[in-house]
Amino acid sequence: MKKILMPFILLLVLIISACSGNEATDKKDNTATKDEPKTFTYVSETGPIEVPTHPKRVVLLSGFTGNVLQLGVNVVGADTWAKNSPQFKDQLKDVAEVSEDNLEKIIELDPDLIIALSTAKNIDKLKEIAPTVTYTWGKADYLTQHIEIGKLLNKEKEARDWVDDFKKRAQAAGEEIKAKIGEDATVSVIEAYNKDLYVFGNNWARGTEILYQGMKLNMPEKVKKMALKSGYYALSTEVLPQYAGDYIILSKYSDADMSFQETATYKNIPAVKNNHVYEMEGNGASFSDPITLEKQLAFFKKSFLGE
Repeated sequence: MKKILMPFILLLVLIISACSGNEATDKKDNTATKDEPKTFTYVSETGPIEVPTHPKRVVLLSGFTGNVLQLGVNVVGADTWAKNSPQFKDQLKDVAEVSEDNLEKIIELDPDLIIALSTAKNIDKLKEIAPTVTYTWGKADYLTQHIEIGKLLNKEKEARDWVDDFKKRAQAAGEEIKAKIGEDATVSVIEAYNKDLYVFGNNWARGTEILYQGMKLNMPEKVKKMALKSGYYALSTEVLPQYAGDYIILSKYSDADMSFQETATYKNIPAVKNNHVYEMEGNGASFSDPITLEKQLAFFKKSFLGE
């Protein structure tokens, strides 16, 4: 009888041991998740800083709101420019409007991370509220900036995946557009803001990064000379034809003075005569984040290709 029972007892012991081992492994895995560091050291422009591994309450005093939203991180406060951008209207409808001048409001929001421009005021006081990371606008190109914010938010892979995909799609669209308008055709990006006119280089938002860097479209020589280095250049209606490409992207604000469009100078620009002026809403166009870039890419494809 004992000889018959022994194999069954041994088998039972092995099963119990295996179950115990699996349970221990499961506990170990759960512990690994629970024991994940709550903070990590992010190397910022100003030096190393301890930031939350998974920030849950981010305040933005910068032009990078769309970067954070695209990466799926919760925003509790955003600056007025972001709040007024039609691109973020739905996502920020319940988010508080903040500024570096109203520290009390930021304290009320109890942020665990603050992202600001390096030119923001009261940075030392902001650091007392929560870990504060600043970026210099334009120091990194628009795609590298998104990856950098991905690193800060512990979402570098997601950021890199989007960048790689967007670069491919912008390049493909650029090749289609060149095939349609010609390899040598030029494009200008002009903006009407209040009573002023500006023309832009290749890295000053308004879709310039997509057109000139992503799509490799051509910039008029006069624009290269006056706006490429500085990023933008103020114009008068009288000299506008000198900066007009074969195609014009006209970024305009709803309250801008558009009287220049009624002048003979403007009406006689070849791009205007040929119906090669594509009007884009200026409000919100001054960002270079993924959400804005996606909408601008769709706008350019529709404008140039009818897609």
